[in-house]
Amino acid sequence: MFKKLFSHTVIYGFAPQIPKVAQLFILPVITRDLTEVDFGVAGILTAYTSSIAVLAFLGLRVILVNTFYKSPNHYKWAWRQIYGFLTLWNFVYALLLGFLIYWIIPEEAHDNRWLIMLLNVAPLVLFGPIGIIGTTYFQLKQKPLQIGLRTALFGILTVFLNLYFISFLKLGYMGWFWSNLIATVLSNASYYYPINFKLGLNPIFNFKWRLIKQSLKVSLPTVPHFYSSYLLNSSDKVVMDLFGVGVDKIGKYNAAYTVGNIFQQLGMAAGYAIGPMMMQKFREGKDLVARNLIFGLQFAFFVLTFLVSIWLKELFSFLLKSPGLDEMYSLGIIIIMGYNYRPMYMGSSNKLFFVEKTNIIWKVTFVAGLINVIFNSVFIPYYGFEVAAYTTFISLMFMGYIGFLIPSVKAENPVNYHPFKWLVLTFVLTFGAYFIVDFPLQIKIVITLVVIGVSIISGFMFKKRFEQ
Repeated sequence: MFKKLFSHTVIYGFAPQIPKVAQLFILPVITRDLTEVDFGVAGILTAYTSSIAVLAFLGLRVILVNTFYKSPNHYKWAWRQIYGFLTLWNFVYALLLGFLIYWIIPEEAHDNRWLIMLLNVAPLVLFGPIGIIGTTYFQLKQKPLQIGLRTALFGILTVFLNLYFISFLKLGYMGWFWSNLIATVLSNASYYYPINFKLGLNPIFNFKWRLIKQSLKVSLPTVPHFYSSYLLNSSDKVVMDLFGVGVDKIGKYNAAYTVGNIFQQLGMAAGYAIGPMMMQKFREGKDLVARNLIFGLQFAFFVLTFLVSIWLKELFSFLLKSPGLDEMYSLGIIIIMGYNYRPMYMGSSNKLFFVEKTNIIWKVTFVAGLINVIFNSVFIPYYGFEVAAYTTFISLMFMGYIGFLIPSVKAENPVNYHPFKWLVLTFVLTFGAYFIVDFPLQIKIVITLVVIGVSIISGFMFKKRFEQ
C-alpha cells in the first residue's frame, strides 16, 4: 500500500511537473519578453479571480466522494443530479466572475479588459463542471493515469502556447490568458465523451431539490474551508494591491512563488493519491495504517522541500532572467518550506471529511486564512511586501497542526500523530535551508549527498513500520 501511495502520488504529482520541467527550459526565453508589470498584472488578476473560485462548485465535491463510498451501487443517480445543478449554477458563477474582472482589472490592462473577461468565462460556459466530475471519478476509481496523462498533455500544450504567445507574438501577460483558455477548453473536452456517454454520467436537469438541499447542507460549510486555500495562497497579492504596493513589486513576489507553486500542486496531488486510501482504511477501522501513510508522505515532503530550498539561489539565477526577479530566492525558501504543512493537515482533516463533520473543518482552515489576511494587512504597510511570505508560513503551520489540539478533532483520530515533533522539525529544516542556500557550492553538494544517503537508509529502516 505504501508503494501504491507513492506511485499514485508520483503520477498525480509529477504529471503536472512534466510541463513544469518544460516550463523551466522556456522561462529563460519568455522572461526576456516579460516585465515586472506583466507578472504583476497576471498575479493581481489571478488573486482576485481565485477569491471566488470556491463558489464554482459550492463544495459539492465532498458529496460526490461520500456517495461514491457510502452508496457504491447508486452513486451515479446522485452524481447526475449534482452535475445538472452545477451546470446551471456555472452560468451564474460566470456572470459573477465577469463582473469581478471588469471592476478590479489593473489600469495597466484596461485596454484588454473585455477580452480578459471573455477568456476567463468561456470555459465555464462551454463545459461547466465536467472537469471536476471527471477528475473526481477517476481519482476515486484509483485510475491516476487517466488524470495524469491529461495533466501532462495539456500542461505541455500550455507551455508551448506560452512560448508562442509571449515570445513569438509578444503579447506579454495576455499570452498566459490565451494559453490557459485553449488548454482548459481542450482538457474539459477530453472528459466529455467518457463521462457523459461511456460512463452514462450525463447531467439530470430535472433534479430533485430535496437531494440538492441535503447535499448543500453538508457541502456549504466546506466552502469557507476551501476558501481558506485562497486566503492562504493568493489573498496576499490582493492586500498588496489594496495598500498601494506597486505592480512591479507584486510581480517580484509572484516570481518568488515560481517554485513554491510546484510544491503547492504536489501537495494537492498527494491529497488526490492518499485520500481514497485513507478513506478505505477508515472504513476498515485501520486508523493506524492511515496515520503511517501520512508519516511516510511527511518524510518525503521534508526531503524534497529541503533539497530544493538549499539550491534555490542557483535555480532562480537560471530560471528568472528578468532583472531583479532572481533575487527573490530567500522568500522562495520560506514559501516552499511552508507547504510542508500539507501532509499533517490531511492527517487531521481527512477523518472529519469521512464522518461528514464539515462544520468543524471550516472553522480550522478559515481561521488560518483570516490570520494570514490580518497579519498581511497589519505588517505589509510597515515592512513591505516581503513580509507576506513569513505570514503565509505561520498561517500554513497553524492550519496544518491546530487540528490536533482541538478536542472534537482529536476524538475522531484515535491514534497519535506526534504533531509537535513534526512541527519542530519543520522549523529546524526551514531555518537550516535559509542559511545553507548561501553556502559555497562544494558544501551544498556534500550536504545534498548526505541528506539523500540518510533518506534512503531511513526509508528502508522504517518501510516495514509504515506498511503495518
